[in-house]
Amino acid sequence: MDNLATPNLSNTGAASALIGDPAKFGRVGEDGTVYVITPEGDRAVGSYPGKTSEEALAYFVKKFEMAASEVALLAARIRSGAMVPSDAHEAVNKLRTQISGLNGVGDLANLAASLEKIPALITEHEGAYQAKKAAQNAEREARKIEAAAIKEKIVAEAESLVESVAWKVTTARLKVLLDEWKKAPRLDKKVDTALWKRFSSSRNKFDKRRRIHFANLDSEQKKVASTKETIVKEAESLANSKEWLNTAKQFKSLMDQWKASGRGKKSTDTVLWNRFKAAQDTFFAAKNADMDKRKGSMAENLAKREAMISEFESLLPISDFKSARKNFNDLMFKWQKIGMTDRKKRSFFDAKIKKIENEIIELEQSFQRKSDPTAIAQANKVVQGLAEAIENYEKQAAKAEAAGQTAKAMVAREAAAARRVWLDQAQKGLTEFNS
Repeated sequence: MDNLATPNLSNTGAASALIGDPAKFGRVGEDGTVYVITPEGDRAVGSYPGKTSEEALAYFVKKFEMAASEVALLAARIRSGAMVPSDAHEAVNKLRTQISGLNGVGDLANLAASLEKIPALITEHEGAYQAKKAAQNAEREARKIEAAAIKEKIVAEAESLVESVAWKVTTARLKVLLDEWKKAPRLDKKVDTALWKRFSSSRNKFDKRRRIHFANLDSEQKKVASTKETIVKEAESLANSKEWLNTAKQFKSLMDQWKASGRGKKSTDTVLWNRFKAAQDTFFAAKNADMDKRKGSMAENLAKREAMISEFESLLPISDFKSARKNFNDLMFKWQKIGMTDRKKRSFFDAKIKKIENEIIELEQSFQRKSDPTAIAQANKVVQGLAEAIENYEKQAAKAEAAGQTAKAMVAREAAAARRVWLDQAQKGLTEFNS
């Protein structure tokens, strides 16, 4: 069968690969009749009028070559597991009949013998067929699972949207999900029907809620309009207020109430908003005009604060935190009595003052820590413990050296050396408590 594994029907070169030299298995008589040479004798297979002997012989070689290709292809399909064994046996029987009466030039005996090897090949590769069939079944099952997952995902999303109040967005999304459902592969009727009922039920529930919502929307819009009318009237009553800070806070609160009141009918909302904004603009225009008048006094206040910053900075460096704290508090009393100043510049000054205050606080806290008897006792305990540990390790090292245990002595010496470093740090810490 190996010589039939890769036939090439496009040229007569394949004939030599399949059957060797055509002249060995065929000849052309003087009258143009083409004969195939077999072990039983020469047999006439036909003629090709109007053609040369070489062309006539090649024509019948091609017929043999095509039959050989069918045998090779059948064997290849059996090996791949692509053929049902019963179909393969039927194909063998058909080829057996075809080859027995084949009018072609080639090694007919070898071709017939090759064909007779195929039944054994069918038996040998029946397992491959079964494996391929199982793989195909598994693939079909996987496609079913995948399709079910796709539809389950669509249904789950539709169910999650039942309580949505984003009416326009959700309606559009459910339409997309419906299109996706139509494009998704069909499942077994029972499974498909159950999933569709869930999907359809979710759509219907949402649609019912949407219709009820819009049926009640007119009533809700009237409530919103009433709420906003109250807000607008209060805003209009504040339009000419001169209590800048409190009224500004009230307008902010009214704005928050406006936002929380919800959306009403667009045309009504627009009219009410224009009234609200007009009242708000009237107030803030007057407030801004008043602020412009105050700019002169704010400039004077800024100069006062700049001068006082120098007094705050003169507290540094701090040698006596108690005195620094008293002077700082006196300066803060004066600082807070200065009038309005530009907020941005004020924050810059406040940061500088805060830095100075933090230094005072840090010194106060440091003093408290150093005067804490518990902390001092703990520091002394650490120093004493390290000193005792060093002494013990030195004794261990000396004892090990006397016993000739050099490695053990070295470990003890290293432990003692490490603790000396720790002891030095602990003693420095203790010194800070005494300073």
